[in-house]
Amino acid sequence: EESTGKLVGIMGASGAGKSTLLNVLNGNDAPTSGQVLINGVDIHKDKDKVEGVVGYVPQDDLLLDDLTVYENLYYNAKLCLSEASEEEIDEMIINLLRALDLLMTKDLKVGNPLEKTISGGQRKRLNIGLELLREPAVIFMDEPTSGLSSRDSENILDLLKELVLKGKIIFVVIHQPSSDIYKMFDRMLILDVGGYPVYYGNPVEAVMYFKRKANQINADSGECATCGNVNPELIFNIVGAKLVDDYGKHLDDRKVSAEQWNGYYKAEIVPEIAKVEEVEERAPSSLHIPSKVGQWITFIKRDVLSKVKNKQYMYLNMLEAPILAFVLAFIVRYIGGGQEEYTFAANQNVPAYIFMSIIVSLFMGLMVSAEEIIKDAKIQKRETFLNLSRGSYLFSKIAILFTISAIQSSMFVLIGNNIMGVESMLIEYWLVLFTVSCFANLLGLNISATFNSVVTIYILIPLILIPQMILSGAMFSFDKINGVLGGGSNSVPKIAEVMVSRWAYEALVVKQFKDNDYEKNFYALDYEESTFDYEMAYHMPEVRKQLDAIEADYKAIKKWKRKKKKAIKKGKEIPVLEVDTNAMDLNMKYMDVALQDLYNHSFLADMEALEAEDGEELNKPQMDTLNRGNMKRKHIKTVRKYLDWANDKFSGEFSLIIEEKEKLTYQVIDKLGLEAVLEMGGDTSNSDTIAHYGDIAFKELRNSTTNKYLTDIMKNTLADNKILNIDGHYEQVIDPIFRNSDSTFFSHFYAPTKKLFGVEFGTFGFNLIFCWLMGIILYVTLYFEVFKKVLSFGS
Repeated sequence: EESTGKLVGIMGASGAGKSTLLNVLNGNDAPTSGQVLINGVDIHKDKDKVEGVVGYVPQDDLLLDDLTVYENLYYNAKLCLSEASEEEIDEMIINLLRALDLLMTKDLKVGNPLEKTISGGQRKRLNIGLELLREPAVIFMDEPTSGLSSRDSENILDLLKELVLKGKIIFVVIHQPSSDIYKMFDRMLILDVGGYPVYYGNPVEAVMYFKRKANQINADSGECATCGNVNPELIFNIVGAKLVDDYGKHLDDRKVSAEQWNGYYKAEIVPEIAKVEEVEERAPSSLHIPSKVGQWITFIKRDVLSKVKNKQYMYLNMLEAPILAFVLAFIVRYIGGGQEEYTFAANQNVPAYIFMSIIVSLFMGLMVSAEEIIKDAKIQKRETFLNLSRGSYLFSKIAILFTISAIQSSMFVLIGNNIMGVESMLIEYWLVLFTVSCFANLLGLNISATFNSVVTIYILIPLILIPQMILSGAMFSFDKINGVLGGGSNSVPKIAEVMVSRWAYEALVVKQFKDNDYEKNFYALDYEESTFDYEMAYHMPEVRKQLDAIEADYKAIKKWKRKKKKAIKKGKEIPVLEVDTNAMDLNMKYMDVALQDLYNHSFLADMEALEAEDGEELNKPQMDTLNRGNMKRKHIKTVRKYLDWANDKFSGEFSLIIEEKEKLTYQVIDKLGLEAVLEMGGDTSNSDTIAHYGDIAFKELRNSTTNKYLTDIMKNTLADNKILNIDGHYEQVIDPIFRNSDSTFFSHFYAPTKKLFGVEFGTFGFNLIFCWLMGIILYVTLYFEVFKKVLSFGS
């Protein structure tokens, strides 16, 4: 037990548990047994009641290197003393700096070990000042004099003695103190190996106590009779003294074990420790934490100022995006197609540019955030001790990083798109790249919060980027990757669904193809044209092949039955049926599925009645009730007649769409021509002039907004199979950009729309929302340190 107005030292050999004891006493760690009470309040069970009472100065450096001495104290005060005005905070800081003898360094940058601005002793004093600014009633310090000169150490102890005289109680872990420093302590707690307490009391009397126990001469003298110095090292020489063999060689065993010393302590020291009168009055708190919003604002101001003052950081982050945009766009700006001048339409690198823009955004987002939390780990530990809001801290990081990402994405798009000749889609490109960077920011913060080594973090970044590249759908087609991962010709592997690059790339290429200034005029008609073309060129021929196979098998069976009848009649051997009946049954089953798909076709929903050979009207030929036994030639003819009718309907509609596209083309040409003539101040009544300039403007519009190679990708023209038969259902592989998703959530790649709970969304908006949802999940894992806990559990 101890009362205020005391400076208590804690000494012990290395590994004796000094820091552990300090963390138990200050509430950071819970004891396995016993209690730590302040005025009768258990600090581990009732933390709220002692909030602000306890102060803690760890051995680690808690300073922000890029801020000045004054600014470090100022932002610390803003987070601890919300009730103080700006004038009061300034006055407190100046007085503290004067007391710490740091006033002359007020406006100096703190710096770091590689860029020293203030001395080691000044750094130590400033670290102590962070806690002394609010003057807590109980202060714990972990080796505040380590690494300092004897003069600096004495200055720090002088400061602590002044605080003790003001009624504070201070516990200090001290290592190898000089005689003068040792004698400054009012009480000294000495620990032996294993955390056993072996002495508590007057520091000078400690030497006498251990001398007596070791039966040394002059045991009644703790100080040198000549100079008055005390040798604390003598204590540890006595405590750790080794046994000596007959030859004078020291053995491994000690003369007195730690348990024995602890026994002496319990028997002789503990009974003499004076009992402190219990005080029920609540200990005074000096901590006034601002609201979560107030903390958030202070964290932002502190972090922004720190970043702005780090010129290298600012230059690199601001120049990184425009340099990468210029290098990328300049390299892939390809003049193709035998043209003399560059056109967006003929540049076969446009898809690669879009893909690499997304990867660059991922890279920049990770690089700017990967060190954000690990570099603040020590400061965060103190701020957690002060019960500051983790959410406010994380949201401040997110706000700053998102702002940086917004600026980087803007510069990248402005420079890269301008060089590449991407027109009228700046906002869309920025939205996608900004979204990807924000996702990468959150991923980087998770990495930074999980690992404790910067080297590990930067080794991990390629391991994150490479799967994002491979599984984006841009470098490798999903039907050309290892089948173990799933996917196929018409689906996305499930592992790729968690890759933000896959969603971002699809969103951007679909938007670039579908909503550019040229295609947005024709997309609806192109969609219908593709639908009817697919039916006539791929779907109907496959259904006919299936029907031909059924008919061939049917004829073979009929022929076999006739031969069988003759053979029986003549008593000959029955011929072998050369038809695979199982295959025929499967074909008939598949034919029924294919017909049902046609019946469900919205365009054929209002089909006319068909007349069979016998005059009976059949609205739709049915095959689900047929088998090899009851099927007749008329059924096959009915199906064929239906297919011919459906094909004619598709063909007729296809022709109408082509006519509509021609009309629309002329309308667009006339509109563009009129705008061009008006801009030149020409004669708007001359239709030939309008048509001439309109035709030029139309070609320029197409060349500047569409891209042949992107179109090939969107239409999947290089696919090995244009159509797939999956259990009778024919799935379209060609023209994925003109085929809406049939899935509830996941869909084929390059789908123009997505469905969620029956509601249809545009791919661009849907994919961006999905990316942000993944980002929200990353924030949750960041806040609860999920990855760190998983890693710790695995370890």
